[in-house]
Amino acid sequence: MRRWGFYRIAGCDEVGRGCLAGPVVVGAVILDPGRHIPGLCDSKMITALERQRLYDAITRRALGWAVASAAPEEIDALNVHRASLEAMRRAVLALAPLPDLVLVDAFRIPGLAIAQRPVPHGDRRCSAIAAASIVAKVTRDREMLAHHAADPRYGYDRHKGYATADHLAAVARYGYSGLHRRSFRPPSLFDTIETT
Repeated sequence: MRRWGFYRIAGCDEVGRGCLAGPVVVGAVILDPGRHIPGLCDSKMITALERQRLYDAITRRALGWAVASAAPEEIDALNVHRASLEAMRRAVLALAPLPDLVLVDAFRIPGLAIAQRPVPHGDRRCSAIAAASIVAKVTRDREMLAHHAADPRYGYDRHKGYATADHLAAVARYGYSGLHRRSFRPPSLFDTIETT
């Protein structure tokens, strides 16, 4: 891409689309071509400890990085796909400096007046998108740990809001919390669950 005149190339990726609870969090990262970060790969392929190490390296060495999120209320109002794209747009526009080109994991971001290219399986094929996935994942995990500290009934420290068996059991017992997406109704739950 740099041979075509693009220098500030941002990667953009989200985490948390498939969760029952919590936000979708988007990372946007412009890597510095002169400050290589070894080990960048899809955030789902590495341990939490390695993600933290890489997060620290990315946030120190990148030309720019930003995060944005879509809260459960926005996800319920727009649907998870549209809310994710809006959070991507906000994350990219929060970058300083702004990028010349945005590489996005699988999607195009509507309403973005910056050159962009969707990259299928981008978090595995592109280091800038991998860096964005790591920044988003670490940020979201930290937020879910804070929610767990405030209300440990749902076990967010273990599943981070994904629909695991123990999360579904907690929802069946306690109902939905303010952190749950009301538009996400797992078929294994009865529609009569009361909210808390």
